[in-house]
Amino acid sequence: MTPTALKRTAFYEIHKNLGAKIVEFGGYEMPVQYSGIIEEHKRVRERVGLFDVSHMGEVEVWGRDALAFVQRMTTNDAAKLSEGRVQYSAMCYDDGGIVDDLLVYHMSDHYMLVINAANIPKDLDWLHKHVSGDVKLKNRTDDISLLAIQGPKSLATLQKLTRADLSAIEYYHFVRDKVSGVDMIISRTGYTGELGFELYFPSDPATGEKLWNAVMEAGKEFTIGPVGLGARDTLRLEMGFCLYGHEIDQTTNPLEAGLGWITKLEKGDFIGSAAIKSAKQQGLKRKLVGFTLGDKAYPRQGYPIHSNGSAIGVVTSGMFSPILDKSVGMGYVAVEHAKVGTPIGIQIRNKEVPATVASIPFITRK
Repeated sequence: MTPTALKRTAFYEIHKNLGAKIVEFGGYEMPVQYSGIIEEHKRVRERVGLFDVSHMGEVEVWGRDALAFVQRMTTNDAAKLSEGRVQYSAMCYDDGGIVDDLLVYHMSDHYMLVINAANIPKDLDWLHKHVSGDVKLKNRTDDISLLAIQGPKSLATLQKLTRADLSAIEYYHFVRDKVSGVDMIISRTGYTGELGFELYFPSDPATGEKLWNAVMEAGKEFTIGPVGLGARDTLRLEMGFCLYGHEIDQTTNPLEAGLGWITKLEKGDFIGSAAIKSAKQQGLKRKLVGFTLGDKAYPRQGYPIHSNGSAIGVVTSGMFSPILDKSVGMGYVAVEHAKVGTPIGIQIRNKEVPATVASIPFITRK
């Protein structure tokens, strides 16, 4: 059997020419790092970095019943969205397990769902399976490129290239305008915890190269640089943001993952709502927590979490934080061990490393 060929974004040749380390991710050949994860991480926290996140999926929902469909499929309350607003949400299975986390965009005459690259086929199957009424789905993933400009100097960088008043765009809002003469969506979103913008525009290598070069030139005075998926992961983990396949998947429900704030049980029935309500009424058995370690040991996904020698949970993500200068991680523990300050142990190889349950995010941003 011939393996499925990996996809490439419109920026692949740029990544290759910059000497990026390319890896398979979500069915794409993507840059995991350029100069190094720690350096790229600090660049975003201190100045500004440029990410290619074109591997993300975009699905449009059209029709008279589009809102009703989005309401049934997602946990958050899409009825509260007005044109130009974005919402973080999730889709669940009937048993409350998470299909995917996603963004919902209110595009005036339709909605756009932005989904995780590795979940695109699964999400599309799930969405099509539940279509009813006047609803039409359009998979626009291959038609749209997506760049993220993130960091304290992102606004000053991008403002040079657009007439849109970027300072007037509120968090989780977007506008339609031009950047370097290209029509696009300018969205005040991102997954780094920093000031930042995401640009959605027609996918084409020539257009992509033009925009990439324009952003890099505009950010030159701030020592902008490209950032790979490695630093994207460490940046989100420092902020305590969930990543599908780590903190959330089909075995987790939104409440135990700390996503009760995007789970609007009062809005009415949505897929999984009955199971989530039942879990809430019965009392959660485990909870996602952050933790810090006393040394530079690396807590990897799947490592056991102990208390007094007994297993109480499992690590979902871990890293050495370049900003805190210590190791941090997230994982699920039995609820009786979830209080901030509780001493725990992380089993790393043949050694149990002392750790402490910590509040997340691990760092605070302005």
